[in-house]
Amino acid sequence: MPNARWLMVWLCFLALAINYTDRANLAVAAPSIKHALGVDDTTMGFLLGSFFWTYALMQLPAGWLVDRFGARLMFPLAVCWWSLFTAMTALANSAATLFGFRLLLGAGEAGGYPASARVVARWFPPQERSLASSIFDSGSRAGNLVAIPLCSWLIATFGWRASFVVTGLLGFVWAVGWLMIYRKPENHPAVTPEALAEIEAGHAVPDADEPPIRWITLFRYRTIWGMMFGFFCLNFVIYFFITWFPTYLMTARHFSLRQFGTYGLIPGLIAIPGGWLGGVTSDWLYRRGWSLTAARKTCLVGGMLVSSVITLAAIVPAAWMALVLFGIAYAALAFTAASIWSLPGDVAPTKGHVASISGIQNFASNLAGVVTTSFTGVMLTITHGSFLIPLATAGGLCLLGAATYLFVVGPIEPLPVMSRRHA
Repeated sequence: MPNARWLMVWLCFLALAINYTDRANLAVAAPSIKHALGVDDTTMGFLLGSFFWTYALMQLPAGWLVDRFGARLMFPLAVCWWSLFTAMTALANSAATLFGFRLLLGAGEAGGYPASARVVARWFPPQERSLASSIFDSGSRAGNLVAIPLCSWLIATFGWRASFVVTGLLGFVWAVGWLMIYRKPENHPAVTPEALAEIEAGHAVPDADEPPIRWITLFRYRTIWGMMFGFFCLNFVIYFFITWFPTYLMTARHFSLRQFGTYGLIPGLIAIPGGWLGGVTSDWLYRRGWSLTAARKTCLVGGMLVSSVITLAAIVPAAWMALVLFGIAYAALAFTAASIWSLPGDVAPTKGHVASISGIQNFASNLAGVVTTSFTGVMLTITHGSFLIPLATAGGLCLLGAATYLFVVGPIEPLPVMSRRHA
């Protein structure tokens, strides 16, 4: 297998790191923006969640477009789009204009994960797919880590508007590098015919007499619905870290902005190797002779169960105890996500459906972004700043997600063509 495949997945890592830096920027700037624009917690909850409306909705066409036109073209287009509207957020002078810029940001960022999943499916065989998926998915944690100190420093030094301009410029640099480097494996000089055959062997090839599987037909599979709901449960918790976590530490645990810029890094630092461990574990189990179903589901279910400890962070007395629990929960979620992002390539009926399935499961998962941000904001208003209900809900959804991956998602194998009798 060519070493070039690792360069391709690290390019995806960088894109998603920029993606999450851009979206997390608002969470770090939230206290400053609340003061500058005069908004309350409920309004800020809706502003933090506004991004997810378009991000979730555009997952569906984004996945189809990536499958139709390829990641080499669609990925840089998506990155340039979201980078433009990140920078333009600096022009916001009211809650309404900020809401509009976040909607446009979300529309562009929708292409990031479907394109990355397609790249991994095109460049990696099944026995390496979970590790590769964990690498590009860890870009989200790296982006959050970068956003915390970078945006905190930019806000403290130059103000919150400068923070959006600086982070918005990063994506344009990445797009130039992507167009210079990325090629499909069949067009890359380092890929031998033998390596290409091994990659292609990991994709299902439908019989010539089978009818083509249309995009809408994918919604008729129970496994697809299980992937959608299980990922919704995981992302409900993930998006707490991306949106309300800075506010939690600064209000409930009384961290200063400078303290948050240091101690707030801890959960993300633990989560990055946690995700890689999830990828290594899933692939290792498969190479050791476990079925793909057993290897993937062991990591999916186990990771979701462990992540439920996030509920305890709301009731422990010391801030360091809460940080440890947040770190364990975040690492367990990242551990799970490595297998989640392997699933589209594992269950796709053809290689032309990988990005579409990625977009479908990511559409459902990012509805959680709307729910998490808005629900938490409303609960804070009702309970006068208590995070107990949001964190208890997060822990409960972790348990529900584990049950979904265990009992609703079917065997991890390419989906068969569904005849009328299976409808």
